[in-house]
Amino acid sequence: MRLFFRALFVIPMCALWGLFAIDSYAFETEGTILVAGDHNYPPYEFINEDGEPDGYNTELTLAIAEVMGMEVKIELGDWNQKRLQLEEGTIDVLQGIAQSKARTKTYQFSPPHAIIHQSIFTRKGNPKVTQLSDLRGKDIIVQKRGVAHDYLLQEGVNSPLILVDTHAAALRLLASGQHDYAIVANLPGLYLGRELELSNLLPVGKPFGAQHYGYAVLKGNDELLAQFSEGLAILINTGRQQAIYDKWLGPLEDPSAIWKTIGKITALISVLLFVILGGIMIWNRTLTKQVSRRTEELKLQQQQLVQADKMTSLGVLVAGVAHEINNPISLLLLNLPVLNDTFQDIEEILEEHYQAHGEFYVGGLEYSRMREELPLMLNDMLAGTARVRRIVDDLRDFSRHEPSSHDDFVDLNSTVSTAIRLVDNIIKNHSDHVTVDFGENLPTFKGNAQRIEQVMINLIVNACQALPSKNKGISIKTLYNQIDEQVQFIVTDEGCGIEAENLSRLSDPFFTTRREKGGTGLGLSVSERIVQEHKGHLSYQSSVGEGTQATLSLPVIKATHEH
Repeated sequence: MRLFFRALFVIPMCALWGLFAIDSYAFETEGTILVAGDHNYPPYEFINEDGEPDGYNTELTLAIAEVMGMEVKIELGDWNQKRLQLEEGTIDVLQGIAQSKARTKTYQFSPPHAIIHQSIFTRKGNPKVTQLSDLRGKDIIVQKRGVAHDYLLQEGVNSPLILVDTHAAALRLLASGQHDYAIVANLPGLYLGRELELSNLLPVGKPFGAQHYGYAVLKGNDELLAQFSEGLAILINTGRQQAIYDKWLGPLEDPSAIWKTIGKITALISVLLFVILGGIMIWNRTLTKQVSRRTEELKLQQQQLVQADKMTSLGVLVAGVAHEINNPISLLLLNLPVLNDTFQDIEEILEEHYQAHGEFYVGGLEYSRMREELPLMLNDMLAGTARVRRIVDDLRDFSRHEPSSHDDFVDLNSTVSTAIRLVDNIIKNHSDHVTVDFGENLPTFKGNAQRIEQVMINLIVNACQALPSKNKGISIKTLYNQIDEQVQFIVTDEGCGIEAENLSRLSDPFFTTRREKGGTGLGLSVSERIVQEHKGHLSYQSSVGEGTQATLSLPVIKATHEH
């Protein structure tokens, strides 16, 4: 329970730390602060294709340096060597390390900026395990001086340990058929397995060993640690840390859980959304009456101004709502998994008491009922909270007006491939008949690959959700329209189709035919805005009962083949 309450108040305590730290010291670090980390621990920290430090930890460190006015240099390398360099004093800070009782003898830690779980990976066909004792006598691959290595040594697990330098090396070694199991951090393990296409590996058992993950300095370096802690508190209070977290770790979260109502939070969101919609509808009707009294030429101009004003006001409103909701949702997403782990930890004790003394009450319910209901309740709450988070993210995307960079030369086929990989599980869960046809030698277009990737994901997911069964198919293709000088991305489904009168409303904010199934009506509105920013367009053709075809068209860069 102490672990639960510590996690429950970690974000408010970060804010308090930042407030009091201002009075506790007044100094400016001289020179460049050397910050180190693991060179192959994605998505937290890694060396990218350009040979530069990247990842959640790296972006967070740069943001802290910006708000605190510090000059930092980030060096990523062999994890064991970086820990030794910190202990020798040749570097100043580790930007991401799991906290443990043994490590507190050497290091001092900032408030955590993430929670790390460990997972056991093995090859398909190997026996599954449910606890560490099942690994007794088995060959276990772990990262040298990583938290799993420390934990196994502390617990005295009687198994041969094969030490490697990185998580990637551990998974490659296991995938090659050598040794029995590998213990790696859960998210990096899943990320690397996907990126390295190690299709013969899978995690077994539940993730375990939830540990706080944050910055660390050598004991006694209080002032430097206080500076990083204050910077982290500022980023948390402004929502910037959450935005960085969502960018790097959000795509790895499981979107497949079925949403159920979680009470007052969801009800509050619904009420606020309906109030906003009601106000917009009333205001729009009033403006329409005024416009109707003008000439046709002025009417057209006024309608355009009304639409612009409406979208601006709606953006301001939903941005405020999203910001206010984001902090309590972050607390729930952080603490519900810890609460679930806490119940699992004490379940054995409760079960022994039940067997020895018979029925007793927990939270006003019989234990024999509560032990079945509580895990389901916690899972439903977590799924519901994640659902609210997705709604908030959609609102935030819908309200975003700042221009993004559109200066990249983007390859359509490459962007489509990335989008398909990200939603591969959703596609497999909805259809057994999927065809992908890439056009050859497509010219590039100028824009933002990630934003267009978001549009593609929306169109593919919509096509999947329209299918009545897995027997129905989806077709994805790319081509070059020479007449219009456009590259096109086309998604065709054999789903339920859309009524003709609704086709023109698909891009309207909050319009959806799937509201009873959790649709918000924001996905295609956001997509429409992104496509307009790229000077392209979205079009739809549909027949009820037969299916729908969505076409994304983007203008190509002329004379691409000469640049």
